[in-house]
Amino acid sequence: MLEKVETFDMNRVIDEFEEMTRNADQVQKQTLKDILLKNKSAIYLQNFGLDGNTTDPEEAFKSMVPLVTDVELEPYIKRMVDGDTSPILTGHPVPAISLSSGTSQGRPKFIPFTDELMENTLQLFRTAFAFRNREFPIDDNGRALQFIFSSKQYISTGGVPVGTATTNVYRNPNFKAGMKSITSPSCSPDEVLFSPDVHQALYCHLLSGILFRDQVQYVFAVFAHGIVHAFRTFEQVWEEIVTDIKDGVLSNRITVPSVRAAMSKLLTPNPELAETIRTKCMSLSNWYGLIPALFPNAKYVYGIMTGSMEPYVHKLRHYAGDLPLVSHDYGSSEGWIAANVTPRLSPEEATFAVIPNLGYFEFLPVSETGEGDQEKPVGLTEVKIGEEYEVVITNYAGLYRYRLGDVVKVEGFYNNTPQLKFICRRNLILSINIDKNTERDLQLSVESAAKRLSEEKIEVIDFSSHVDVSTDPGHYAIFWEISGETNEDVLQDCCNCLDRGFIDAGYVSSRKCKTIGPLELKVVGKGTFRKVQEHFLGLGSSAGQFKMPRCVKPSNAKVLQILCENVVSNYFSTAFD
Repeated sequence: MLEKVETFDMNRVIDEFEEMTRNADQVQKQTLKDILLKNKSAIYLQNFGLDGNTTDPEEAFKSMVPLVTDVELEPYIKRMVDGDTSPILTGHPVPAISLSSGTSQGRPKFIPFTDELMENTLQLFRTAFAFRNREFPIDDNGRALQFIFSSKQYISTGGVPVGTATTNVYRNPNFKAGMKSITSPSCSPDEVLFSPDVHQALYCHLLSGILFRDQVQYVFAVFAHGIVHAFRTFEQVWEEIVTDIKDGVLSNRITVPSVRAAMSKLLTPNPELAETIRTKCMSLSNWYGLIPALFPNAKYVYGIMTGSMEPYVHKLRHYAGDLPLVSHDYGSSEGWIAANVTPRLSPEEATFAVIPNLGYFEFLPVSETGEGDQEKPVGLTEVKIGEEYEVVITNYAGLYRYRLGDVVKVEGFYNNTPQLKFICRRNLILSINIDKNTERDLQLSVESAAKRLSEEKIEVIDFSSHVDVSTDPGHYAIFWEISGETNEDVLQDCCNCLDRGFIDAGYVSSRKCKTIGPLELKVVGKGTFRKVQEHFLGLGSSAGQFKMPRCVKPSNAKVLQILCENVVSNYFSTAFD
């Protein structure tokens, strides 16, 4: 018997969100109570004296359970991965384990994934869709061009399914039914989404989108990088796609049998469509407005565009033309946190309203993060506008007072729940002496220097960094892949601009007194950062979940090797000479 799909009621979902956020404090208390009750048999909680029977669970929880990072929880999660079915972090065995992207530390983290996290995902998607669809209504018979890549789960030695967070979501049996009423059908067949070859999958996503071009309502990838990468690829393969459409025969580059069979069913000779696409592509100036040219009825482009994705927004806006860029919601492999309920805001202005029942949230003032035992987090409704905090999460999947490592700024409140702006990852990424520069500081420096490059009609395709202590004194090394060739004077200017772009007082004073050496700009050959991506995909990262590491740590020796082997020219700053 077929299950009846529930009709989506936009107004009801918004009303429920309004009610929940008006009562954010009470919802938080109840959510924590539910989490502790559901997991009262967890060995981890019992080790701290919690058994779910306290009269004031919130106070007991905060006084008895310490703040932790992934390092403290790793031994517990490893037992779960190895097949220990006792109630270690959760009251019941977890059905799957998620892998983080692994780009920050050079290795993926294991994170418990539960049915409650799946329901949280669907709840957040429903909430965000309601607000998004109110602003940008989509046609009932429309489709979505979704650059989704679901890598395979594997079974751990202990018999537990392991996959990326996106893979665990897409392969969950409740996903398709839960999403049916809040998403347009994908242009691509399922066989493409689950293809073992991401390059073939991307080609087929692009081809499928064009075959349904008049029906496409929006373009989506989890990360902005994924959309930019997709259309950079289109620039290279568009003539081959046009030939496929004209002849009705799929390119020989598609060799996965299931993908080839599914795509061949969509193709029939269509010279008229092929000529339309050829004409559109030939008429564009440097591919500006490519997305609306290919998909005339698209309403918006959608994906995560904040944080480490901000460097790709400029190029994404180039492809999108006048189409709105809508920022995807705020979360991590550890779980979802907040929804974009103001979708008309640009990526640079985007904020995210915390959904109070997705977990129990605390916020650690950034000014206190180095104070050890002196740190005192505040509750969801106790944060102050204009202040920056590190997010601390407690969820249904066995993470308790877990420091997420994200720094956010409170921009305001939606009723009584805070609206957050993502600032950066908490951990310092560049530091040699007394200097302290974060991912955000690096990003601002690169943006500043890239303006000099743009005067030559050249762009930074991607970038990373490394603290080089092989010299004395040590110095920052910045790796750039750029879109064309320019003269050495321009790149020397860029190098000096990068050096001046780090305005941290500790860095500037260290450079002036020569305890940090001149910054080095290393220009790498075309395709270098794609090789870095291939390396991480080989470690098990999903193509859709991949984030370029902005600082290559010593533990990322292979990535550093890839970058260094592909350096074609290098420049040392003279900014402080």
